[in-house]
Amino acid sequence: MHRLELLRPDHAPALLTFERENRAYFAASVPDRGDPYFSGFDARHAALLAEQAAGRDFFHVLANDAGEILGRVNLVDAADGEAELGYRIAQRAAGQGLATAAVREACHLAATEYGLTALRAVTTLDNTGSLTVLARTGFLPAGELLVDDRPGRRFTRDLRERTADPTP
Repeated sequence: MHRLELLRPDHAPALLTFERENRAYFAASVPDRGDPYFSGFDARHAALLAEQAAGRDFFHVLANDAGEILGRVNLVDAADGEAELGYRIAQRAAGQGLATAAVREACHLAATEYGLTALRAVTTLDNTGSLTVLARTGFLPAGELLVDDRPGRRFTRDLRERTADPTP
């Protein structure tokens, strides 16, 4: 069983393990976080919790029953009823539908718990997994852009159009 949990202080050790174990995998499709992210992890984790407490961001982890973190789903820069969606799933958990389920749940939380009415997302055109997740969860293309010099696409999801129900 997997559950999406709002980021807490006690997630730090498992989250750091998740990020370290998947660093090379993530760097193949998104910019690497860099060594300072890992060396200053505790301070960064505390900063994320402070941003979340201020209501600007909603950071989530996707955890299994053993407490292992298999993914992250974040809603950042919340303002005027909108936020930016970002997510990543561990390499060993990819292709199992976890990203789709977690994004659906995050959309539901955004609409029902966080008072958001729309979400934005960006991915590169060569990230077929992310393109599939966004299509399956109701995001619509909203323009082209470059992401670190790679062709990409913007997406939007109006949370008022559907109930943002996490079920298919």
